[in-house]
Amino acid sequence: MSSSRTVPSSTTGSSTSSPSRGEGSGRTALVACGAIAQPAARIVAAQGWPVDVHPLPPLLHNRPDRIAGEVESLVTRVRPAYDAVVVGYADCGTYGALDAVCERLGVRRLSGLHCYDVFAGATRVEELLEDQPGTYLLTDFLARSFARTVEQELGLDRFPELLDAYFGHYTRVVWLAQSDDATELAELRPLAQDAADRLGLPLQVVPTGTDGLMLALRSLLPEESLCPP
Repeated sequence: MSSSRTVPSSTTGSSTSSPSRGEGSGRTALVACGAIAQPAARIVAAQGWPVDVHPLPPLLHNRPDRIAGEVESLVTRVRPAYDAVVVGYADCGTYGALDAVCERLGVRRLSGLHCYDVFAGATRVEELLEDQPGTYLLTDFLARSFARTVEQELGLDRFPELLDAYFGHYTRVVWLAQSDDATELAELRPLAQDAADRLGLPLQVVPTGTDGLMLALRSLLPEESLCPP
């Protein structure tokens, strides 16, 4: 999952088409990136929204060229069973390809360029990257799965000499800490520190909570999904 900024071809941030209608199940399907599916599911449960989360593999973030196609396939597969389908991805390095899929299918996605924008807000992320362009952004998911999603996927476990090629221009790791639970934060802190240590970079912690994700989901869902019976 890259921390670099990309610019989607669409300037709207997300498709403006109305959510699709299915067979009258009374529920909404959220086709979500696996990296945000778990916190999204917790928010959905806490809010009592009639939403089912359908995650895609989080490792798609390492192959953003495949995201649009995988989203299209899953949306097409689940939509007959739901009143509406929405997409829990930002542009995520698809350079507008996801917007094209959303427009064609008549579904909406999360606004923003990356999930970092969803958690911390686009302005805050922009400020972090402008302050130090060599900032590597870390989420709770990445902190937990760093060995698998970063080291193994990039081959650093087998070819450690590649570390400088991939991360030589980075100057710090910023952990966007989403959890509000003290116990969970205590468990995640050493994992985030270990990830920074593996990259040989200092760690900075920026608490974000999950309010950003909750508001993003709220704006994405059809109005009737926000008022459970």
